[in-house]
Amino acid sequence: MPLSIYNTMTRRKEEFVPLSPPLATLYCCGPTVYNYAHIGNLRTYVFEDVLRRTLRFSGYEVRHVMNITDVGHMTSDADDGDDKMQTAAARENKTPWEIALFYEAAFFKDTDRLNIERPEVTPRATGHVAEMIGIIKRLEENGYTYVTSEGVYFDTSRDDEYGKLARLQLDKQRTSRDEVVSDETKRNPSDFVLWFLNKPSHIMKWESPWGTGYPGWHIECSAMSMKYLGDTFDIHCGGVDHIPVHHTNEIAQSECATHHPFVNYWMHGEFLLMNGGKLSKSKLTQQTDDQRPKISTLQTLIDAGYDPLAYRYFCFQAHYRSELNFSLEAMDAATSGLRRVYSLSPNSDPLSGDPTAYAAARERVLNAVYDDLGIPQAVGLLNSYGSFSLWCEFDAILGLDIAERVARQPDAIPEQVAQLVASRNEARKAKDWAKSDQIRNELIALGYEVGDGPTGTTVRSKAL
Repeated sequence: MPLSIYNTMTRRKEEFVPLSPPLATLYCCGPTVYNYAHIGNLRTYVFEDVLRRTLRFSGYEVRHVMNITDVGHMTSDADDGDDKMQTAAARENKTPWEIALFYEAAFFKDTDRLNIERPEVTPRATGHVAEMIGIIKRLEENGYTYVTSEGVYFDTSRDDEYGKLARLQLDKQRTSRDEVVSDETKRNPSDFVLWFLNKPSHIMKWESPWGTGYPGWHIECSAMSMKYLGDTFDIHCGGVDHIPVHHTNEIAQSECATHHPFVNYWMHGEFLLMNGGKLSKSKLTQQTDDQRPKISTLQTLIDAGYDPLAYRYFCFQAHYRSELNFSLEAMDAATSGLRRVYSLSPNSDPLSGDPTAYAAARERVLNAVYDDLGIPQAVGLLNSYGSFSLWCEFDAILGLDIAERVARQPDAIPEQVAQLVASRNEARKAKDWAKSDQIRNELIALGYEVGDGPTGTTVRSKAL
């Protein structure tokens, strides 16, 4: 079965066919490093990591680029408010560069603990200002810009396809944004800043053909993605909140600068919800109703006693395109589920010695994964089979460190128990229910919980 993914641009699942096989090119919108990443942010990076691992599992060579936004992202996702880096610098009495380096390191510490693989390229926006200016100059030459006292703007009225990703009706979109437009120099409320001017208090500034200033958020991703992946590349990922503004503007400026398609497949992850609402960095002091620990960042989860990989496993409980409700009860359930996986024994694998059964099980799991990253379905199947070897094979995608964690278990299932399991499976196959029950009782007496799955007997030490 070929890998299919849901393309936000076309609103349907499509077979993934890269531009230059076996190379698969992937760009993911990275963090704005002005505060700690919250667990909602991290859910998106877990989804993107599963995509990256799935591409590699499928035989592709992956070139993955993720930017670090350290300038130009305003407190609104459009052009309003203050630069988030500048605001954080004032809050913590540090320079924007100090803020950026501190929270970038904190971000990668979190992703490392979640087994999120690092991209091949992680460029910082401040290191690519020249490339941004180059794209703005091309847009100017092509007739898509105008300059006001506030900045260099992209003129959306010049782009007949503006808003195609979000399927915006431009007139309605302009009307809906009238209330939040603070710049009276704009020609159209939907126009967006490519280069900010007239910001005398802003610390981070560069010279440009239009005056001293700094880049807009949207131009950064276009410049860095095209520098490292080319004018057109395979997949672009981000959260669903990026669709109506950030990714819409990326497409407009990129395609109007190059006259080439920007991206072939757009993929977006849904929100993590807490108490029924979207989790955001403004909720970094969220308190649970029962006065249990405040949970919003990965560190607060760890401080509350949770394994980081239990959060990764929790993320697998819902499809990446579905909202996922966070609660400590859900984390407790995920912890129990992951503990069951770590209690599997290589010595009592129900699929061991039956290559036909293993191949059939593998195909079912793979089909779930290849159906637009159907990880919840794949995990459900893996749990039903209870096969250590099958879990380990697909751990290349899941990233749960299964083989290593199982090897760490202090009471790995001994050979005596493995032989009893094999004998019970033979008895069940022969429909010798009396012997099957006898062996079950022996296993229970030895301190094991006994389960019956579609592929045979599973055991788990009650001590785990």
